[in-house]
Amino acid sequence: MTLKTTEFNPFDYIETQQEIEVFLQECLADDDPNTFIEALGLLVKKHGVSYISQASGLNRESLYKSFSGKTKPRWDTVFKVMKALNFNFTTHHAV
Repeated sequence: MTLKTTEFNPFDYIETQQEIEVFLQECLADDDPNTFIEALGLLVKKHGVSYISQASGLNRESLYKSFSGKTKPRWDTVFKVMKALNFNFTTHHAV
């Protein structure tokens, strides 16, 4: 018997834009920068790569490659995707 599993996507369980932003901010605060990139990739999948491609002006195939985990996306790609997802983050400087 073969058990088929699907990839867990936390964004399937997050309902509001505010919850999405809090989750992404937490991922951004992680010591491993890949945590944020992986989360952003899952959010791209949740919204649909075709939609994000159109909204960001990025090529669909390059989006797949950028968030496949095999390469590191460039900052301009991450920035355009964040803008397409209406994700705004603020930084806080600890004193």
